[in-house]
Amino acid sequence: MFKPSLSVVLMSVLVFAPALTPSVLAETSAEKNAAHAAKMKAEIAKLGTGPDAQLAVKLRDKTKLTGYVSQTNAASFVLTDAKTGIATDVPYANVTQAKGKNLSTGVKIAITAGVIFGVLLLTWFIVYHALEN
Repeated sequence: MFKPSLSVVLMSVLVFAPALTPSVLAETSAEKNAAHAAKMKAEIAKLGTGPDAQLAVKLRDKTKLTGYVSQTNAASFVLTDAKTGIATDVPYANVTQAKGKNLSTGVKIAITAGVIFGVLLLTWFIVYHALEN
């Protein structure tokens, strides 16, 4: 008697559960745009500002801009073309894709460590062969 009633209850829960749950996953386009703008802002903030902060961006209107980030603020950043010196104010919400052209600190450290290791290995190899002869 207990098993059939338990199975009826479980089947009812499985059938009606999707209808009773709120649709939390549905986001409005404004929420998606705000989340995307926050993501772009975080990516651009990682680069920093100055001539070393090289960036290539693609905007919503399919325009492509390249240059360096010369200034950032809450709603936009200023992208300055290195060749012409023209500064363009770009809102974070208009950016669809951003690619930084500089190396991260971890990559710089790894390259430096590799070069130092290579120099030490080469020095050891030269000294070892010089002592052998």
